[in-house]
Amino acid sequence: MHFTKLPKTFQEQLDLLETRGMVIADHESAIHYLKHLNYYRLRGYWLPLEADLQSHQFKPGITFEDALNLYIFDRELRLLLIDALERIEVSLRTQWAYHLAHQHGAHAYLEPALSKNNHWHESNLASLNKELERSDEVFVGHYNNTYTHPDTPPVWAVCEVMSLGQLSRWIKSLKPADTRAAIARTYQLSDKVLESFIEHLAYIRNVCAHHSRLWNRRMTKTMELPRTKPQGLHQNFNPEQDRKLYNTLVMVAFFMDTISPNHHWKTRLKALIGNHAIDTKAMGFPISWQALPIWQQ
Repeated sequence: MHFTKLPKTFQEQLDLLETRGMVIADHESAIHYLKHLNYYRLRGYWLPLEADLQSHQFKPGITFEDALNLYIFDRELRLLLIDALERIEVSLRTQWAYHLAHQHGAHAYLEPALSKNNHWHESNLASLNKELERSDEVFVGHYNNTYTHPDTPPVWAVCEVMSLGQLSRWIKSLKPADTRAAIARTYQLSDKVLESFIEHLAYIRNVCAHHSRLWNRRMTKTMELPRTKPQGLHQNFNPEQDRKLYNTLVMVAFFMDTISPNHHWKTRLKALIGNHAIDTKAMGFPISWQALPIWQQ
């Protein structure tokens, strides 16, 4: 079947929404948002507000502001997550570099024997070298101008040019079990759970970085949930919704409690949900979630 749809003007887009039953009180304001947010992007937020996904007719009383409210909430949610992810990423870099250096030496990342797979090591190192080559960080230039061997800076320096995705791959490929366990102990987790969470976090980071819809997303990259340690954490999860955002938020909240005990991240999250009157079921939240221990601290 050939694609034959023609592009619509902003006014035509608005007219189409009205024919489908959306209530639009302020046409000028709605067209302004369509001009700057893209009909197709906003469609992801009014899709759950449709009564019939075939005819795209909206539920009675649905307004343009309802969809816009979801969009604004989702945007602010991504920004809130990015704030936490930055702190988690910096902490993970620190732990990886610290334990690798103290157990295996300043340039341990150059050793293929410390990787589970030689191909992984070659790929990780090639990716890291590209980052170092294009880096304008002062510490990279200082090392290159001061030292002749090895060719690249020590692990505690190179970790600062890694993306979260790269760090995830380095941790996943790390072979010595005692080193993996030492990193995981910082967060009271098993190394398998930590590795799984970092991979998942890199996926979440990419969603946020590309301004993609996060609020009701069905995750393609899930994570292994903690079972026995730390004690009591498992009761805060919703295992029946393993592809929704809620479990991610629980783990992020737990990491924030560990990394920054005096943080206000959970308070900000609860306020964001309340201010936008969000139905949290679409995010995988269990009933009475605010009564769970992780949200009480």
